[in-house]
Amino acid sequence: MERSQQLEFCNTCTKRKLDLSQGVICSLTDRPAQFETECTDFVKDESVNTVIVDEDADLSLEDAKQHFTENDILQLKSEQNFELALITGAIASILGAVLWAAVTVATEYQIGYMAIAIGFLVGYCIRYFGKGIDDKFGYAGAFFALLSCLLGNFLTIIGFVASYEDISYIETFTIIDYSLVPEILAESFSPIDLLFYGLAVYEGYKFSFRKFTEEDIENLKNTKQTQL
Repeated sequence: MERSQQLEFCNTCTKRKLDLSQGVICSLTDRPAQFETECTDFVKDESVNTVIVDEDADLSLEDAKQHFTENDILQLKSEQNFELALITGAIASILGAVLWAAVTVATEYQIGYMAIAIGFLVGYCIRYFGKGIDDKFGYAGAFFALLSCLLGNFLTIIGFVASYEDISYIETFTIIDYSLVPEILAESFSPIDLLFYGLAVYEGYKFSFRKFTEEDIENLKNTKQTQL
């Protein structure tokens, strides 16, 4: 039986104990699990909810934390790159805004699912490049997702003006009266926009955190044991 399979039992056993160098161990032996098929000393801890996942399925940070020691968390924090997360989040928000405007102008209809797509795009980029586990990565994802929606609505106005006046987007940027933009945005605002923005912010926050698989967790444990 592999270590990850043994941990499914150990993490829900009343006799588990956390050791900073070995991870989750048995309090009876002060060693990691040694059983092959089942543990005769297993006593289920009813206060723990068991999460069953495929080996390649993503675990949330909260679910994965039960497998990590304090040293593991410190190592994961050292792999974070908040500056790169901000840069890629900003780029993704601009791309999302352009996509939002292009679809809205082409269809002359604001599609709510675009907000979900923008939140996912921004969040995924921050997750992939930032590898973040701190709250600030989620806040960054939420901020850039909202910014993308607002910028998308602004670019939509530019697109409609360019189409109406039959001029290029660049020309539109030079002739538009920017003092009227807030008023135009306010007039075009509807309560449903709050739902769209809320979806984008939620998705941007949720997808910005690093995810783990059982294989990732096991590789981290093996790396630590090799270093020891």
